[in-house]
Amino acid sequence: MRFVIITGLSGAGKTQAVRAFEDLGYFCVDNLPPTLISKFVEACSRGEGKIEKVALVIDIRGGAFFDDIIESFNILKNLGHKLEVLYLEAQDEVLVKRYKETRRKHPLAPDGRITTGVSKEKEKLRELKDMADNIIDTSKLSARQLREKITEIYGEEGQIEKELMITVLSFGFKYGIPVDADLVFDVRFLPNPFYIKELKPFSGNDACVSDYVVSFDETKEFLNKLSDMLEFLIPYYKKEGKRQLIVAIGCTGGRHRSVTIANKIYKTLQSKSYAVSIDHRDIEEDFNRGVSKL
Repeated sequence: MRFVIITGLSGAGKTQAVRAFEDLGYFCVDNLPPTLISKFVEACSRGEGKIEKVALVIDIRGGAFFDDIIESFNILKNLGHKLEVLYLEAQDEVLVKRYKETRRKHPLAPDGRITTGVSKEKEKLRELKDMADNIIDTSKLSARQLREKITEIYGEEGQIEKELMITVLSFGFKYGIPVDADLVFDVRFLPNPFYIKELKPFSGNDACVSDYVVSFDETKEFLNKLSDMLEFLIPYYKKEGKRQLIVAIGCTGGRHRSVTIANKIYKTLQSKSYAVSIDHRDIEEDFNRGVSKL
């Protein structure tokens, strides 16, 4: 079993680090009191192999408990367990800037200057830093670059970060814009099959509705432009380390036009070998609610 202790200066990126470990398949615990480390390790060891990799975030948030960390490490070593320590740090001016941007108070100087808290924390962590197997200075690293470094050090051979997952989501504006949408496109400008008596009962999943919506020149042009835009954007989202992209396409009721366009975009992205799924949020809402107007 592999145990990694994530520690270091407040504001140096421990939150981003633990997310990277989670993506690498580690069982992660944040802010575990050092006195409980040995009991936690013992519990994991009795897990019959179900937990193979563990990452624990331990820092000065533990307050008085933090002073027990070296003793806890020694107990584990005497029991034959190996702990790896990852220490994150950053330049003082970078830490001050990050604290000012987030408007947080330093835990060791809640009513004083941030620089005072940083100095106290460095002194308190000095012995732990000396024990570190790996030290990463995050001063000039983006969140993506930090994840790449952690993957390089702690990932298994050949293991890479999770790829960008794309969800193409159709919806009806009358039921609200999806709160988790990253990109929202309004297709209410397209001719509406709802007003065609023969098409009204069907949805964009049916060929009769889909063929009708796509038969218009404006639909073809929109699909081409939207496909080009997504093809341009997706590599940049991946480059910045985004893990999930929700592309929401809405019409009035979420049954005809948005479903048709979402299906077309889904197939286009799928043909480009992207990891993509499709979801029609409101396709049955009008019938479930007995609404008669789209």
